[in-house]
Amino acid sequence: MPLRRGPREDQTQPRLLEVDASMTGTLSFKDPVNLQINGQFDGTLETKGDLLIGEKARVKATIHGERLRIAGRVDGTIMAQRVELLSTARVIGKITAPTLIVQEGAVFHGACEMVSETAEPQSLSLEELARFLEVDVSTILEWAESGRLPAQREGGAWRFNKQRVEEWLAQEKIR
Repeated sequence: MPLRRGPREDQTQPRLLEVDASMTGTLSFKDPVNLQINGQFDGTLETKGDLLIGEKARVKATIHGERLRIAGRVDGTIMAQRVELLSTARVIGKITAPTLIVQEGAVFHGACEMVSETAEPQSLSLEELARFLEVDVSTILEWAESGRLPAQREGGAWRFNKQRVEEWLAQEKIR
């Protein structure tokens, strides 16, 4: 998988990490990074910092991030603080963000939920949490039913507050 760091003019400029590959799976960054995807990606993207989906990129993913700029094609669910669809963007799916910018020429087919930055923290389904924690769904279900994992029932389904789960993870690591 070719990874390139973009040119650095001085130490104050953030690094740009470019991915020119075909990948499947989960890419998760806990620290801020400026990431650019130019190839194909299928799976889950969890980023902090800036994420650019390049003009030739084809992404089928659930994306959680801070600032997202899309120039290529994305099929999936996007949750970010700021989403910008550039003129060459083609997006099919759902966007949840307090800020959405759509340039002339961009194509968006799906649903958009504009939330305030102080809105309720992100809620994850059983399957989303299993991917996030990289464990089996049955393990998540067992933890939720036993009360070990912070969770709540909504109708017949379990929902998980991502912030509370991250706090739970930090506490579990301390023990």
